[in-house]
Amino acid sequence: MNKNIIDTIYEKMPHMSQTDKKISEVVLRNPQKTVDFTISELSKLAQVSDASVSRFCKNLSLSGFHQLKVELAKASQNEDNYYKELDKDDVGNSIKSILDNKIVEIKNTIEGISKTELKEIMNILKKSRIVQFAAEGDTYIVAQDAEYKFNQIGRLAISSNMWENALAQTLNMSSQDCIVAISNSGESSRLLKQIEGAKKKEMKVIAITNHSESPLALLADYHIKTAFRQRVLQSEYYFSRVAAMSVIELLFLLLIVEDKQMLESIKNHEELIAVTKI
Repeated sequence: MNKNIIDTIYEKMPHMSQTDKKISEVVLRNPQKTVDFTISELSKLAQVSDASVSRFCKNLSLSGFHQLKVELAKASQNEDNYYKELDKDDVGNSIKSILDNKIVEIKNTIEGISKTELKEIMNILKKSRIVQFAAEGDTYIVAQDAEYKFNQIGRLAISSNMWENALAQTLNMSSQDCIVAISNSGESSRLLKQIEGAKKKEMKVIAITNHSESPLALLADYHIKTAFRQRVLQSEYYFSRVAAMSVIELLFLLLIVEDKQMLESIKNHEELIAVTKI
């Protein structure tokens, strides 16, 4: 699926200039209305100059303001592309908005994955002796979940929330193994250093990030881009683990579909841990 302009703006927004961010805020607030704006109307609402709007379009790799409106018109045909604002005075509406945002994150992430690349990633995961999942901070829980799932289906997986230990794990691996690096920004210096170590070991590198042009995405052999819609406290901070976890779930389920023996691995594991349940 081709990335729509709204996803592109979300992806680039964290690295935009303050001027471009102001324009983005106006556009994302109501993409459909923006289609009918003149360049002067948009610049006035964003409190920037007409020239700034033109530069904004160029920074999005568009020919100009007209193309921006054309791309917004295409994206606006599906309201699911919008970010749904939260209402502090209406809990019910906020719950619905959060649900809508999360559905869009998952939908756009899954639909945006190249089927050809996905098959190659699946092949690597099946053939690898060891699969290492690497992540830091708030994202580490995704790696931990992946480690558990893959071990449960008989694929030896490792991870560590201590970077020094994770790096040591990588340096003890080989070209028969692979590493899956998970990072929202794709800019973690520690993960990049770990990937450099993996490359020296001739390991295949799979990256899962929010930004297709991030250093981690560009360094990886394969990249899966996650979509995001959730703003925290109405700030410039965009963050979500839901999309990344959905990618892991997708890989997990597809592996099972291709190899029914993995179901036996889950069954054996569940039987062994059953004694710990009431």
